Amino acid sequence: MMDDDDANRRAASAKKGSPFLNTAQAAHYLGLGERTLVEWRGEGVGPTPRRHGRFVRYHIDDLDAWSKGEREAFDPDRPQASGPRHV
Repeated sequence: MMDDDDANRRAASAKKGSPFLNTAQAAHYLGLGERTLVEWRGEGVGPTPRRHGRFVRYHIDDLDAWSKGEREAFDPDRPQASGPRHV
């Protein structure tokens, strides 16, 4: 298992070089457990994963966009719709 310092170093290194993080790095970057990210991937929820051959990777921009969307969805200061929404 990766400790926080190692995960931070690897995530920072990945952001400087390759923008792709493995599942452990992506989970740490988002403040989630690796198992949570794996389960979400299986359920088709959470940030969008990408397959590079047999490897699953997460693009740092996808993680940031997903995180921003989650923050906005649960922002208590954000005005809420007053009535039913029809799409």
